[in-house]
Amino acid sequence: QVQLVESGGGLVQPGGSLRLSCVASRSIFDFSYMGWYRQAPGKERELVASIYSGGTTYYAASVKGRFTISRDGAKKTVYLQMNSLKPEDTAVYSCWASGGGWGQGTQVTVSS
Repeated sequence: QVQLVESGGGLVQPGGSLRLSCVASRSIFDFSYMGWYRQAPGKERELVASIYSGGTTYYAASVKGRFTISRDGAKKTVYLQMNSLKPEDTAVYSCWASGGGWGQGTQVTVSS
């Protein structure tokens, strides 16, 4: 059974950085699409960044230039590097893969 496990969240001050990891139990190239999503309390879940098996990436306008999605096939991991974090980035970040479903999520809190 496919498993997706996110990690790397935590508490960080505005302007700080975090790197989230989504580790899959199988080759990440088995998934045609993988994405990072986030959901803050009272808000809809939104797509933050995604990557297709061919390497094409997408970023939400709110994070473009600050976040970077990348992958390491050998480690079966997709990363989300988050720089210049803002309080509005506070949310539970979850990984989703086509055909694999959701990971459990990891909390990111940006606060002074």
